[in-house]
Amino acid sequence: MSTAISPTAYNYKVVRQFAIMTVVWGILGMGLGVFIASQLVWPELNFGLPWTSFGRLRPLHTNLVIFAFGGCALFATSYYVVQRTCQTRLISDSLAAFTFWGWQAVIVGAIITLPLGYTTTKEYAELEWPLAILLAIVWVSYGLVFFGTITKRKTKHIYVGNWFYGAFIVVTAMLHIVNHASLPVSFFKSYSAYSGATDAMIQWWYGHNAVGFFLTTGFLGMMYYFVPKQAERPIYSYRLSIVHFWALITLYIWAGPHHLHYTALPDWAQSLGMAMSIILLAPSWGGMINGMMTLSGAWHKLRTDPILRFLVVSLAFYGMSTFEGPMMAIKTVNSLSHYTDWTIGHVHAGALGWVAMISIGAIYHMIPKLFGRAQMHSVGLINAHFWLATIGTVLYIASMWVNGITQGLMWRAINDDGTLTYSFVEALQASHPGYIVRALGGAFFASGMFLMAYNVWRTVRASNAAEAEAAAQIAIVGAH
Repeated sequence: MSTAISPTAYNYKVVRQFAIMTVVWGILGMGLGVFIASQLVWPELNFGLPWTSFGRLRPLHTNLVIFAFGGCALFATSYYVVQRTCQTRLISDSLAAFTFWGWQAVIVGAIITLPLGYTTTKEYAELEWPLAILLAIVWVSYGLVFFGTITKRKTKHIYVGNWFYGAFIVVTAMLHIVNHASLPVSFFKSYSAYSGATDAMIQWWYGHNAVGFFLTTGFLGMMYYFVPKQAERPIYSYRLSIVHFWALITLYIWAGPHHLHYTALPDWAQSLGMAMSIILLAPSWGGMINGMMTLSGAWHKLRTDPILRFLVVSLAFYGMSTFEGPMMAIKTVNSLSHYTDWTIGHVHAGALGWVAMISIGAIYHMIPKLFGRAQMHSVGLINAHFWLATIGTVLYIASMWVNGITQGLMWRAINDDGTLTYSFVEALQASHPGYIVRALGGAFFASGMFLMAYNVWRTVRASNAAEAEAAAQIAIVGAH
């Protein structure tokens, strides 16, 4: 049987590559997360070496889970969704291939440079200038492929999921380029173009919108395609999805200053960030409710469909995270929560519960279609993965809530004479049981990724290239 790709077929090759690497980077990124969580329980695991210390591995962990795992999931799903909803092939196979290999090169660069201590020290933007430039080139190429495909669409309408993907691509480019403006002094060292409070403000305008656009808006594009598809129901309210889109992208960009309460940032900017964060609750919950209500008349499917369960539970965690975030942005709450493990718990409610679970559900939905199979190798393994992920997430965030509130209360406790009641070390000792539970929760979640890898491997092994390309051909013929 010929394996030649028909010019009218969708380009599933690049989608398959990104989908497989999502699983690979998920295992590495989450495995590293479990390792550094274990370092906080057993400090000996730092091994007394600079490149295996928590301070160097922690930014590598965040880069691997956000940009390697999350990024590959976004590339895979956006390329899949834009072709199917526009009923046309990606505008350029070679440029799409460049985005795949270029993105992997950026990640490998991070794996080499971060443990060696080459860093800008900016949260989520640690990569030094040569890698930052490569990332920008890859990202602009991604935008050209995505928007170029939309311009040659066979459908009149641009589906709402593509609006979310499009906004995520445009805003991420803007954030990255502005925040990374710097003066290189050597190949591995640069200084920010900004100074003082301005540098902090631009960094958290970037940092929070890396969350707001990379880790929220892009994944909402995923939600608006895969939840209706897996539930076999139309989106509950298409009008609400449009309102959700415009409200979200209008408000999110203003929320960054809530990371800088009680700092040198002007008070008006802090208050503006707080106010916008609170208002942000409305569009966030509008999107969550829209996704949940899509299951009207299909709730019974959750009993037998663990893929749908991943997608729906991710929406529940999205709703919870986007309630917790605005609450933590309130200055009085922030005075207790900031710099504590509560923040870490909040981030992981979003990262594990929302981002990872919806990505996992989307990958499970796509893999059989990408490789010409009727379904995944084992539904039972998907079910086991779901429970490992859910239990792991709950253990993680609950332990960090308890730790965070304990730390916040101990740090602010004072004696009658105004001296501190507890030393920092005493607060650390009180946190130790929480760190054990956190490491356990992370281990649960990461172990589920190994089940996923095995399941994906068995599914892929059962297919062949001809079947996979036939699937791409059938998909586009069916669309027409």
